[in-house]
Amino acid sequence: MQPHLQLMCGPLLSYYTIEDGIWYGAAMVVTADRGSQFEPTPWLHLRFNQYAGLQQAGPEVLPAKTFQSQRIFTYNDNKQGPCSFWRFMIQIPLQNTETEVKYSLNRGAELAFVVPAIGQNLRWTAHSCNGFSSGVDPDEFKGEWDSGYDPLWEDMLEKHHLQPYHCMVGGGDQIYCDALTLEPEMQSWINAPDREAKLSHPVTDDFVSGALTSSFNHYALHFRRGAFGRANSTIPMVNMLDDHDLIDGFGTYDDETMRSPVFSYIGNRGYFWYLLFQLFTVDEFDGIDPFPSHPIKSMVIGGQGPWIPFHNHSLSVYLGPKVHMIAVDCRSERKLHQVVSPETYSIIFDIISRLPQDVEQLVIQLGVPIAYPRMSFLEHFLGAKYNPINLLARHNALGLGGMVNKFNQSAELLDDLNDHWCANVHKKERNWLVLEMQRIAQTQRLRVTFLSGDVHLAAVGCLFTYKAKLAPEVDHRYMLNIVSSAIVNTPPPAGAAKMVSQLAGHKHRTLHKQHTDESMLDIFAKDTDGKKQRKPYVLPRRNYTAIEYLESGDLLFDIRVEKKQGAGDTVSYPVKVPPPRWEVRTGASVGAPPIPNGGAH
Repeated sequence: MQPHLQLMCGPLLSYYTIEDGIWYGAAMVVTADRGSQFEPTPWLHLRFNQYAGLQQAGPEVLPAKTFQSQRIFTYNDNKQGPCSFWRFMIQIPLQNTETEVKYSLNRGAELAFVVPAIGQNLRWTAHSCNGFSSGVDPDEFKGEWDSGYDPLWEDMLEKHHLQPYHCMVGGGDQIYCDALTLEPEMQSWINAPDREAKLSHPVTDDFVSGALTSSFNHYALHFRRGAFGRANSTIPMVNMLDDHDLIDGFGTYDDETMRSPVFSYIGNRGYFWYLLFQLFTVDEFDGIDPFPSHPIKSMVIGGQGPWIPFHNHSLSVYLGPKVHMIAVDCRSERKLHQVVSPETYSIIFDIISRLPQDVEQLVIQLGVPIAYPRMSFLEHFLGAKYNPINLLARHNALGLGGMVNKFNQSAELLDDLNDHWCANVHKKERNWLVLEMQRIAQTQRLRVTFLSGDVHLAAVGCLFTYKAKLAPEVDHRYMLNIVSSAIVNTPPPAGAAKMVSQLAGHKHRTLHKQHTDESMLDIFAKDTDGKKQRKPYVLPRRNYTAIEYLESGDLLFDIRVEKKQGAGDTVSYPVKVPPPRWEVRTGASVGAPPIPNGGAH
């Protein structure tokens, strides 16, 4: 590169939206300033050619263009010194054919991505859980590749080279930040003798220094690493967070734990790094006023978070004239008895109400599945005040100390269960949201599909009209929940996966009075090796999903499941979501109760 830049991370690409035939997105790089030259400041040079397939150069469709950088933040690292984040806001007029965009930073090596033709519905992918939980050996998952992180990313890149994806949606846990608790500066808090000592533990200067250094270095390494690093520089990202992007279970603990100085600080800085590395935004730089518009055109600023000094940052993303996605931030406002605030729901519903009439497929991205097997019996047991396992574990009796959560002394699995929409603490809000989406689907003739991750397996939940036996295309209550997880992390233990599979066949009467039934689709009749599965509802293997709009009006979700651990190739399990073909306002969905302010239901 001339002038030289000492890159810490990037280039990273983001896709925001398309308006009036203009593609909006951004690129970002992170530099170590001591080894970089900033006269002139970094620039990005773009060339535009008609996409002509592998190793071919199509004719030029637009004159080359240079985009200048914005320094949106500088972090002063203890070892590297100042490190700057340079953002390049990109606008590309779409053409009658797909366009290959070749870009270079400061006359450096060229990389490329592809944007759709004007009026084309986008090809895109969805993934989640892009990291390993603590205690997992990544080498067990790498096969012939350099790292256990790589195999499914290599599969996605191979298919991208054959027919390019226009964007990739990260549905949560794009990075696992839980290792923060292993830093030396965290140990006095982690090892505090009791709950009260944890709650009152101060945020010291050493704590702040350790947390910042750990988070910055972890992000910079993770987003430039291996096949994922190649993907995020050639397929523009659309990212929405879940808990591990901050820390395990953030928002799901009791109010006292959430507002404690240390936990609040971890959430505060975790959300800041998420916005910066994954959405390329800093509130102090871009502001949070939607009027006349946020610099990032897909940004939806919602209500104020209760535990962190940030508002909800959801996304409204154009995926073609027939397809739109709302990615809902389900972390910034989360409390034990709330997932999203009424204020944010109101803003999101208003945006949906103003979608163009041509839109038929509406994807609602939620980090955690909303149509998924219940585990109420386990939730009640672990949450009981006199749960014997929990009582023994708090005193490390019988070696059960590891079964108590290190943050708030509750049962270790309880935060995971309380994270679910179907948990007792959230089910009233969940049912309300399902019924509201039915109302929207019916009145706007929109096919609603939920897209989720989190649970480390592939599954498809299904909501539909109770007893009526309607064909899906004429049933406004027919809503699938595509669950695609994890692209990197290990599947759940065999016993846990078997329990989920057994529960998937159970009947749920929760919404029968509102004419709504629920089930899981039996699409996994065969495992990836061709062997018949006893229960065809879930597949506990690593996966991601490729999505494409079909000429029939169906939206195809092709769940790509790892054939063999570390193999780097996948088996296809396609699911078609039909277009909406009902008459507007025929029939009626029953109105829903207001969102609860608190208390278990």
